[in-house]
Amino acid sequence: MKNQFSQFTRHWISITAASLVLIFMTGSYSLIQASDEKKYETLKLFTEVLEELEKNYVDEVDADELIHNAIKGMVGNLDPHSSFMPPEAFDDLQDDTKGEFSGIGIVITTKEGILTVVSPIEGTPAYKAGIQAGDIIIKIDGVSTKGMALWEAVGKMRGPRYKKVLITVIREGETVPLEFALKRDLIPMTSVRSAVLKPGYGYLRVTNFRMNTTEDMEKHLKKLETGNIPLRGLVIDLRDNPGGLLDQAIKISDLFLDQGSIVSIKGRLEKNTQVFSAYPDEKERDYPIVVLINGGSASASEIVAGALQDHSRALILGTPSFGKGSVQTVRPLKDGFGIKYTIARYYTPNGRSIQAKGIQPDIEVAFEIIKKKEKTPSVFDRMMKEKDLKNSLKPEGEDPEEPEKRKSGKSRQILESERLEMDAQVKRALDILVSYGVFSKLNGR
Repeated sequence: MKNQFSQFTRHWISITAASLVLIFMTGSYSLIQASDEKKYETLKLFTEVLEELEKNYVDEVDADELIHNAIKGMVGNLDPHSSFMPPEAFDDLQDDTKGEFSGIGIVITTKEGILTVVSPIEGTPAYKAGIQAGDIIIKIDGVSTKGMALWEAVGKMRGPRYKKVLITVIREGETVPLEFALKRDLIPMTSVRSAVLKPGYGYLRVTNFRMNTTEDMEKHLKKLETGNIPLRGLVIDLRDNPGGLLDQAIKISDLFLDQGSIVSIKGRLEKNTQVFSAYPDEKERDYPIVVLINGGSASASEIVAGALQDHSRALILGTPSFGKGSVQTVRPLKDGFGIKYTIARYYTPNGRSIQAKGIQPDIEVAFEIIKKKEKTPSVFDRMMKEKDLKNSLKPEGEDPEEPEKRKSGKSRQILESERLEMDAQVKRALDILVSYGVFSKLNGR
């Protein structure tokens, strides 16, 4: 059967190549004919190599596998984000944006053929174990990743829930490789979470851009905007967000912009060149925004950050982003195969390409966990105040029991946000928003 397929393939390649030449036999198509003749000669070379290996290689070869590997090399050598995928890898790609899967929770890419972590997904085994953006994966279960295709690496890291996989990485600043024995788990598909940093100041964490991310974002925004205290400022956290679907990045940007370009994509073909614009929303959002980014913020995250930055709608804080400024399309092929390839580069509203450059923050602040210090009360802290006096008068119009009610009814979200107080970047963002409100009042006097 293999020989029959190989023979058929060789004939098909020869007939197809010959047909391409025969179509343009007239003189008016001489340049096209010359180009197709060159393709024909190259295809003849491919057929010759295939036959030679089938006949004389030391071991018996599988013609299907040789042809698939040739296609994989052809596509994969274009750029790190283009690939030819067998059915299992193509199915996994669909799961990434739609379904649920079991794995360790990291987004990876290849940099000059080296398997590199773009970012760990928050709440996953990899995130909890301490795998970081920029880590270079050199082994998976003891198998070297040298020459390993992206989809192969993804396939090896995914597997049955609770089954362990050993990941070996090289990290900048470490003298020896680090090993992580990770227990696979279901990867959470929730992409948006929210919290109240302090009354009137909200926090939105966006971990990726999936099919329902905009819908989730709107729900969390509504919850923050309809609280007892009007929203005075918002922190949007895009750190370690590897991106995702382009349309979701456009829709989320549109929630905070009323007009102008959000992003433009420019490809070789006219159909792959387009400008996406913002339109007025039913809800007017004029509160200040700070967007957090870092080296793990890529692709769709950079579209949102770039759009809000260029329109002066948000202040960008953190460290430079990843720098993935290209757009890919995914196409199904026969027999379950698929192909993903780059069709365009994208540009921010001001025409900036962030390819390999990234978004530069307006205020650069490195990530740091602020350690809480034990404070010894001073004599001034122990001084008695009016409220400490027996039978002291309560503030006018306040129920004596009201403060206690507020304490007992404290929002669970505020309790959960206490961990954010130790995050230097979040704290700096909040300080900026609060300061903005103070200075706005001064200007209004």
